[in-house]
Amino acid sequence: MTNRFFLSVLFVFASILNIYSAAGSAPDLGGAASFAVLAGSTVTNTGGSSVIGDVGVSPGTAITGLTPGMVTGNTYAGGAVPAQAQADALTAYNDLAGQACDTILTGQDLGNRTLTPGVYCFSSSAQLTGILTLNALGDPDAVFIFKIGSTLTTASNSAVLLFNGGNTCNIFFQVGSSATLGTDTTLQGNIIAQGSITLNTRTSLRGRALALDGGVTMDTNTITNGCLGTTSASVSISGRVINAKGLGVRNAQVWMIDSEGNKKTVMTSSLGYYSFTDAEAGNFYILGVTSRRYRFQTRAVSASDSISNFDFLAEE
Repeated sequence: MTNRFFLSVLFVFASILNIYSAAGSAPDLGGAASFAVLAGSTVTNTGGSSVIGDVGVSPGTAITGLTPGMVTGNTYAGGAVPAQAQADALTAYNDLAGQACDTILTGQDLGNRTLTPGVYCFSSSAQLTGILTLNALGDPDAVFIFKIGSTLTTASNSAVLLFNGGNTCNIFFQVGSSATLGTDTTLQGNIIAQGSITLNTRTSLRGRALALDGGVTMDTNTITNGCLGTTSASVSISGRVINAKGLGVRNAQVWMIDSEGNKKTVMTSSLGYYSFTDAEAGNFYILGVTSRRYRFQTRAVSASDSISNFDFLAEE
């Protein structure tokens, strides 16, 4: 009986040690830490993007389409600062590439999963369709690493969301070639790609886009280096809930969940309008609608500024 109890205790401790050894370690980004966007060849923007953090390119020197008012931070078109940032980003890339895999996900979609801290590996390409939820298990130092052999691609309206006490600074996507984020994607984490990074229309990134050799292409995006600190200013998220005929749905419950798992709800007006007035600027949210008569798709959004016309259309 005593031996059996002793073996049980050893098994429990071994399981605990295995859980903690499964988590990877965050690399030191060095001079790349202050950058929200860093490219090897060019940084190209179309539309009214917003970048919080430094923007730079090296060894290339071309930055087009980003006016000073779009960037809260320094802009470096070549020179010693982005060159050092690139060297440090490469060191971080190699650090990530050398970490042991905890879970192999080759051939599996990242969407509609809930993952705990660890190192997740794809021998070739990785796809995200839908929402990937990262549960930090209450640990502010929890680390999530995704090692991707070739390309990272997200479908439109996809999202990577962090919950339960984690830190965006400790989410890393090490991409062997290029990363392409689809229209209206909402992603948390640091992308370090050997090749290029493309952010399609209205993609939001809370983290960093670091392209070692290729360019970073933007189109009406919001990129926030969340490791620089966030503001506590409040912004609003509002819109309308409508049915397939375009009529407002009254008395529907609209709910909003922040990155800590806190939930708020409001009811739609007689014409289907709703509004949240106390969203935290820079935070990510999941919104959805509960209605007896209709079904609605859950949506994710980055609340960098006040958002209006964030509408929900009932599914057929």
